[in-house]
Amino acid sequence: MTVRTRALAWSGGLCVLLVAVVLASAGVGPVSIPPVTVAKAVLGALVPSLGYAVERTVRVIVVDVRLPRILLAALVGFALATAGVVMQGFFRNPMADPSIIGISSGAAVGAVASIVFPFVLPFGLQLQGAAFVTSVLTGFGVYLLATRDGHTPTATLLLAGVAVQTFLGAVISFMMLESGWSLQRVVFWLMGHLSGTTWREVSVVAAVLPPLFLLLLFYASDMNVLLLGEADAHSLGIEVERTKRILLAVSSVVTAAAVAVSGVIGFVGLIVPHAMRLLVGPDHRILLPTSALAGASFLVATDTLARSGAAEVPVGIVTAAIGAPFFLYLLRTREVHRL
Repeated sequence: MTVRTRALAWSGGLCVLLVAVVLASAGVGPVSIPPVTVAKAVLGALVPSLGYAVERTVRVIVVDVRLPRILLAALVGFALATAGVVMQGFFRNPMADPSIIGISSGAAVGAVASIVFPFVLPFGLQLQGAAFVTSVLTGFGVYLLATRDGHTPTATLLLAGVAVQTFLGAVISFMMLESGWSLQRVVFWLMGHLSGTTWREVSVVAAVLPPLFLLLLFYASDMNVLLLGEADAHSLGIEVERTKRILLAVSSVVTAAAVAVSGVIGFVGLIVPHAMRLLVGPDHRILLPTSALAGASFLVATDTLARSGAAEVPVGIVTAAIGAPFFLYLLRTREVHRL
C-alpha cells in the first residue's frame, strides 16, 4: 500500500469518526437530542432546500448554541495536535509539545493583562486578540534569542524557550496577585475552556487554520528528512535553516490561534501525536493529517465530557486528567525517548 493510499485511508476513517463524535456531542446537554435529529438540523441549516422538518427550538439549540462550541473544539484540537507533530519532529523528541518554546505562556500574558488591567487595546483588539499578538511575539522573540549568525540550534532554542516560559510565568503570577476581583476569571481562562463560543470565533480560526495546515503538509517530506539530523538533511539537499524557520513560524501561529480562543489546554499536542505515531508510524505525510483529525475528535469528546456533568468543568482539567495517566502508561509500556 502506497503512502498516499495509507494517508487517505486513515484520514477517511478519522473523518468519519470526527463526524460521528460531533453529531453525538451536539445531542448531549440538558436537552438530549438524538443524532439523527441533530443531523437533520445541521443539514437543514446548511441546505434549506432539503426541507427537513425540525422544531425551531431544537434547531436553535443545535445550530446556535452547541455547534459553535463543538466546531471550535474541533478546530482547537486540530491546531494543537498539528503543532504538536511539528514540534516533536522539529526537536526529534516525542516529549515536545506546542508550548515548549513559551507560546502558550505568551498568550497567557496577553490574556491575563487584558483581564487584570482593562486598558484599551489598539486596533480594537480584545482578550483573544491580545493573547494572539503576545503569543506570536513570544514565539518570534524566542527564535531571535536562539539565533546566532543565521543558525538556530534546536538545543539553544529549547533552552531559550524554557527561560522565557519561566520568566513569563513570573509575570503571570505577579498579575494574578494584582488581579483582585478578576482573579476567578483569570484562573478560569488559564485552565482552558470553550464556554461562550460564538460563530465569530469559529469563523476566524477556520479562516486561519486551513492554509497554514496545507503549508505544513507541503513540508511533511522535509520533516521526515530532518529526523535524520541536520547534517544529513543538508547533505540531502534540504535548506535546513529556512525549513526550520518556516516550520517554527507556522506552528507558532497555529498554536497562537488555538490558545487565543481557548486558553491553555494541555496534553492534546503531546498525547495525540504520540498515540498516532504508534498507530501509523513516523512518516509525517501520514502522521500530520491523522494526528490533526484525531486531535479534533479528542478535544470534542473531552469538551463534551467537561460540560455534561452537573457543573461544567474547564476542558483543560479534563484533558490533563485523561492525558497524564495515559502518558504515564506510555512511559511504562512504550519506548518514548526517541522518534
